[in-house]
Amino acid sequence: MDMNDGPADAEFRAEVRAWLADHLVGEFADHRGVGGPTDDEHWDLRLAWERQLADARLLNISWPEEYGGRGGTVEQEIIFLQEHAAAAAPYWVGVQGRDLFGPTLLRHGTPAQKARFLPAITRAEQFWGQGFSEPGAGSDLAGLRTRAVRDGDEWVIDGQKIWTTFGDTADWLYVLCRTNPDAPKHRGISMLLVPADQPGVDIRPIRNIVGSREFCEVFLTGARTAADLVVGEVDGGWKVAMGTVGAERLLTTLPYQYMFARELRSLVDVLRDRGRTADPLVRQRLADAWIGLEVVRYTNLRMIGTLTRTGDLGSESSVSKLQWATWHQRLGELSMRLLGPSAEIVGDGYALDGFQRGFLNSRAETIYGGANEIQRTILAERVLALPKEAT
Repeated sequence: MDMNDGPADAEFRAEVRAWLADHLVGEFADHRGVGGPTDDEHWDLRLAWERQLADARLLNISWPEEYGGRGGTVEQEIIFLQEHAAAAAPYWVGVQGRDLFGPTLLRHGTPAQKARFLPAITRAEQFWGQGFSEPGAGSDLAGLRTRAVRDGDEWVIDGQKIWTTFGDTADWLYVLCRTNPDAPKHRGISMLLVPADQPGVDIRPIRNIVGSREFCEVFLTGARTAADLVVGEVDGGWKVAMGTVGAERLLTTLPYQYMFARELRSLVDVLRDRGRTADPLVRQRLADAWIGLEVVRYTNLRMIGTLTRTGDLGSESSVSKLQWATWHQRLGELSMRLLGPSAEIVGDGYALDGFQRGFLNSRAETIYGGANEIQRTILAERVLALPKEAT
């Protein structure tokens, strides 16, 4: 693919860089790189930053203007993500609505649903949580047991969801429910939009291994939502959900390579200061890590090319997920080995440094967004046409 910007894209890239230079100052500049999908720190600062982006209409650039976007191109959306990540600007807090639910609603929602929810997401005024995984249905998402039953003009929902990122700050949940228990496993599922502030919704934060409260478990006991708040067709929620997962694989994870590059540079700097880079074996391990990161980067570029040409990612998203999740886990393990005993010492109150947080967080990365085992099965069956896995 041609990685050179055309005139319009070059002008837009210059606009984004100029805006970041003018606004990424003061407290925002002091907190470069904070946040991320596994980091709930500096919430108020990140929200303030997101609202500045919203005021400049730099959020959801490719969304239609009537929903608060610019009516721009996917290429411009990608340019913004690249420049924002390269500048190490604070990561926004509205990732669920902005990057996952919003694109899903744009594709599958009704005009009334889009008009009601999308502008508030673009203004960073309304926040969402994802109700997909369950204690017995994580990687096997189609095994979910949360039920929704129609009661007049409402749905009544009962069940449990888990690993709901930032669920305790969500105003709404987009929830996969089984609406037809007699249908085959991947059918009879619907995506319902459920207000979080009601007696039938109990959201409980879960503290993870690095001390963050980003995850929640959600108990739905007679929770209710309006009958018309189904995204897509009733019993057709599996197709809708797979579109959400597809969005997660590129646009949501595109900034990761910049975060990973900063981690690798920081590791090299620390090891150089300690005199470790004089060891040829250490240099070789760092060179191998750099090569792996370049593979991740070029895979992302290939995905960008596919997305801009066809509007779809296909199997390349599974390749990318396998690559970056496995690479980052190995980088975390390498950091712990090369930093030696100091990597095993935490600060007061279990305070962790960046290397320790990266190592611990990476343990989950081969699971969320599609477990590695599932991605290998997808590639084996759908790309290589190998025999289907025995059930």
